[in-house]
Amino acid sequence: MRSCLRHRNDERAAPSRSRRVVTTIAAMRRRLSDAFRAAELDAPGLDARLLIGHALGLDHAGLASGAERALVPAEIERIEALAARRLAREPVARILGTKEFWGLAFAVTPSVLVPRPESETLIEAALAALGANASRRRSLRIADLGTGSGALLLALLSELPHAYGVGTDRDISALMTARDNAGRLGLAARAQFVASDFGTALAGGFDLVIANPPYVRTEDIERLAPEVREFDPRCALDGGPDGLASYRAIADDSVRLLAPSAPLVVEVGAGQARAVGELLQYVGLAVETVANDLAGTARAVVARNRV
Repeated sequence: MRSCLRHRNDERAAPSRSRRVVTTIAAMRRRLSDAFRAAELDAPGLDARLLIGHALGLDHAGLASGAERALVPAEIERIEALAARRLAREPVARILGTKEFWGLAFAVTPSVLVPRPESETLIEAALAALGANASRRRSLRIADLGTGSGALLLALLSELPHAYGVGTDRDISALMTARDNAGRLGLAARAQFVASDFGTALAGGFDLVIANPPYVRTEDIERLAPEVREFDPRCALDGGPDGLASYRAIADDSVRLLAPSAPLVVEVGAGQARAVGELLQYVGLAVETVANDLAGTARAVVARNRV
């Protein structure tokens, strides 16, 4: 009788196990989206998709086709660990370790800025200044001052098959990141990286000089979004008391670095285009145009060597 009773108790227990909550991929996406939305993150749905996809090794199509698959405890744990990092305002690109820029995947490390979509304005402006059709057939020399991840230089080399470039940075670990990115993208043979304070270590004769220098006023850094303030390297943000210190250094070397009639393209922060243009004109460059990003903010100043 005791054995029969145990059997009946087991039968009664079985339904309780079957009622255990099952977490599917779709349910986890909803849960993370809701949590990110409550935390007022900018793109809660996208962040949830990217983090879950990263944790599970699935792309967008894989997440959609497996939406009703139940997650095992180890998968839930991995996803929740990534979500906690995002709720602490760590950027998704830093969690994933990669960021797309100009259609290329760049590794992101703590020593470099996360490449931002608005910086693609510089690539467009540079290609326009070179004359995109003719420049694809020319052997060009490009300098990227303060290269960071190498995003600007490598994006240009991907568009200009006969171009060669050098990226400079004061941070050796940033240069290593840029070099690794060049290797992964198959561009290492046309790119080299040099430890230098902007252009001080370079000789002249470049057909294009491009730069996205630090341009945030020192006192404004503490007011930046946590994703930037807490996770981007401060040396890549701090532009000095007026935000223009890096532009002065670049301007001082610009005429020496540029070949005759060659363009200089620099990224600027909101409201800085006029002041940067005046600095470049003061050293003898001719400001050619100011290009807006997709948000309508003046983002790239293009100047040309008068020589």
